[in-house]
Amino acid sequence: MNYRIYRQLAGVVAASTAGVAQAASELPTPYPYPEPAWSPYIAGGLIGLLVLTTLVLAGKKLGASSAYSDGSGMIGRLVAPRHIASIPYFQNNKPMIGWTFMLVIGTIIGSFIAASTGGELTGTYLQDMWVARFGPDSGGLRTLVALAGGALMAYGARMAGGCTSGHGISGTLQLAVGSWIAVICFFLGGIASAMLMYRL
Repeated sequence: MNYRIYRQLAGVVAASTAGVAQAASELPTPYPYPEPAWSPYIAGGLIGLLVLTTLVLAGKKLGASSAYSDGSGMIGRLVAPRHIASIPYFQNNKPMIGWTFMLVIGTIIGSFIAASTGGELTGTYLQDMWVARFGPDSGGLRTLVALAGGALMAYGARMAGGCTSGHGISGTLQLAVGSWIAVICFFLGGIASAMLMYRL
């Protein structure tokens, strides 16, 4: 394997991360990130380094949506093993605890650590913007919307061949045209959904 290109990419990413961190310390941010909250600029640069490291050392890309397929397949094997075995997808992709599954677990743990150490773990279930739109007694609706949105996102990610991690991070880092198109659609869909829900 030719590691020269990877060493060059590592240098570019490292220099870019340092440059972004320096710029972030000098420029005002559009949103308040008071200490000890983690800087999104530094965290983003570290994610870029993580993607490069996993590509070089493990030949793996960051991605999360297939973990939900693995999870549903493993649960399905306990309930209806014959049905799961008859599905072509699971015939070619055996449901198991693998790379993407552990990545999702690590993301959950890492998010909790970041929120705890950054002073952002408030225990508030309904955010101010949601309460202003739907009222303080809309916890059930919030749960329903979150579950429905998550299911739609997972379905869309599987149809698109990648999620915000697979396309938005790994794919765009490799300059994949399809991933850049997917990311544009992610943003357009998110903006449209927010405008419909909150009547912005």
